[in-house]
Amino acid sequence: MALRKNTLLLLILVSSFSIFIASISDIISVNIEAMEAKAIDRINKRSNVVLDSEGSVMTNKAHNLLWFLQVTDTHISIFRDPTRLSDLHSFCRLTIPAIKPAVVLVSGDLTDAKAADNMGSAQYEQEWINYRDLLNKCDLGNHTVWLDIRGNHDNFNIPDAKSSLNYYLQYSEQGKRNPRSYLHQLTNGNTRYSFLAVDACLEPGPRRPFNFVGMLNHEETTHIKSLMQQIEDSGSNYTIWFGHYPTSCILSWGDENIRDLIGEQPESLVYLCGHFHTFGGAVPNMYTLQKNGFLELELGDWMENRLYRLLAIDHGLLSFVDLKHGEWPAILVTNPKHASYHITGREPRGIMATSTHVRVLVFSLDQVKLVQVKLNDGAWLKANHEDGPLFTVPWIPELYASGIHQIHVKAADASGRHRIITHPFSLDGSRLSFRFLPRFVLMSNISTVFQVLFGLLLFVCVVPLCAIRYMHLQVRGKKMQRPKLHLHCLNLWLRRLWVLVSVDRIFYPLTLYAVYLTIGPWSVGAVIEGHTGAIFAWGIIVNGSYLPGSFTYAYGFLQLLVVQFPLTLILACFLDQRLMLRIKGRNESLRDSWISQSIFAVIVALQIVFAYFFWLAYGTMAFFLGPLRTWSTILNIFLWYQAATLPDHCLKGARDVWDPKKSRSEAEEIPISVNPSVE
Repeated sequence: MALRKNTLLLLILVSSFSIFIASISDIISVNIEAMEAKAIDRINKRSNVVLDSEGSVMTNKAHNLLWFLQVTDTHISIFRDPTRLSDLHSFCRLTIPAIKPAVVLVSGDLTDAKAADNMGSAQYEQEWINYRDLLNKCDLGNHTVWLDIRGNHDNFNIPDAKSSLNYYLQYSEQGKRNPRSYLHQLTNGNTRYSFLAVDACLEPGPRRPFNFVGMLNHEETTHIKSLMQQIEDSGSNYTIWFGHYPTSCILSWGDENIRDLIGEQPESLVYLCGHFHTFGGAVPNMYTLQKNGFLELELGDWMENRLYRLLAIDHGLLSFVDLKHGEWPAILVTNPKHASYHITGREPRGIMATSTHVRVLVFSLDQVKLVQVKLNDGAWLKANHEDGPLFTVPWIPELYASGIHQIHVKAADASGRHRIITHPFSLDGSRLSFRFLPRFVLMSNISTVFQVLFGLLLFVCVVPLCAIRYMHLQVRGKKMQRPKLHLHCLNLWLRRLWVLVSVDRIFYPLTLYAVYLTIGPWSVGAVIEGHTGAIFAWGIIVNGSYLPGSFTYAYGFLQLLVVQFPLTLILACFLDQRLMLRIKGRNESLRDSWISQSIFAVIVALQIVFAYFFWLAYGTMAFFLGPLRTWSTILNIFLWYQAATLPDHCLKGARDVWDPKKSRSEAEEIPISVNPSVE
């Protein structure tokens, strides 16, 4: 029996949805067994990485332990929120001396670099002077090592890395010695730790908004590989990677991407980053375990949330907690570590199960007076102070050998500040899965996501119109009968779009403009101040360099979503209304079309706002030579004028197809062909 059309359509939709879900699942899935096998393979070739717990039992001794801090997206600004700077000063004067971290990782967007109007972008030297003065006043050299790296805001409007506008070279802590990616190593006892900073800033650095995604070109990738070789030659035990951009936001020039580079090293535990600002609070804990076997941890920003991260490597186990500035005591349990954050194949196997003590780090501005630990629903046990911030409690790990358990820690200081924290743990490898959204954001390729969204919406805006146009020509040529859909809603929209595509002076400009967006240019103007460039969907050409398209696709998607798609629908409704009134022998009045005209006015108002913002971002030339924003506004006003003043004869083609009287008479004359011929 032949399938009915509705059934076939349903099967196609279900199949498409299944393929989509399978693709998403493949992006975020992790094969733990394969990950461990690959890690062991790499470790067998190296002698400095040990995964077995033999000879390294965690007791109550304060050795083989290192802790450090991360802060990101400080966005020091001369135009807004001076408390970013004053609170950062408090952090450096109070928090860092209280915690005494081995290093502080500052992962980009040190300054804001946004104009007073919040749209333009440039490097403001005073912001960098304020940043430098802060470091000098805090005398951080006596307390820690400050490892800063650039972010995209620190790279706005910079024609090349050697430009005098690249204030990072002059005012940052590391810029004078390390203009881009660099390596810092330290030794604690017999253990060597490596901190590898990744600078993925675009070169040249365009003004916002097309400076959202980073890239590692061939030269920078080669440099990072040389740093990796230094790590291997030095016999380093652990490597901590950090940078501004999440790995999903870093384009690669060749086949080897940033995740491959990190995954190559068996001693690589984690990649620390910022940039996403928790998506405005929508994704507060953006963590995942990458397929390559390392943790990726995005940290919420300092700018709005005043967050910082405390991390520790205790006998090879990486633990961390994200903290709010000014909240004390700061508590971090290093054994047993959180069940979600096991790094299979890169941390010592069985070390928690053979340990003799629970280990907790507690910091506060005043002396810590009380630390208590509770396992599951047991009694509170007083922890012993060992050395520095380390507190321990003897335990019998065999009692918690299988499944997920809970550890609770209570701490109080001499000033009465107190906190209680809880986290799950497991000793048999049981783990909790990360939430879907953080996994997808960090494990996907943002550039590919933008391209797919742009391509899908472009398809929706063009292909259905072209298909209906083809059917219209076939029906008019009496080669097929007009399709009749069973659902009234679908049939209504088919008619509306049919009327639209039947009008040449509307159909061609509307579809050709959408196609034009794929080839560009969208605008020609000062992409970098003093340097004229051209912006296309597929990339930016400026200062003799080509920057591959990425966020440009997101920008194009927004244009299609907010302007092109709703404009198509509203024009279709407006023209269909005119046709139906003509069929009924009436002329349209303002009362009939005020809804359509109001919606169109909103669309044009949005376009004008977008064009104005584009002018603020890239200047007058970009505004006037701007097919994406300015010209499209003029085009859409022209299309609406055409629709409003359309002569009746332009609707004749649609009327011949959709007039009920004509349709009934023609249905008797035209035979229905299952497989209509196409000339």
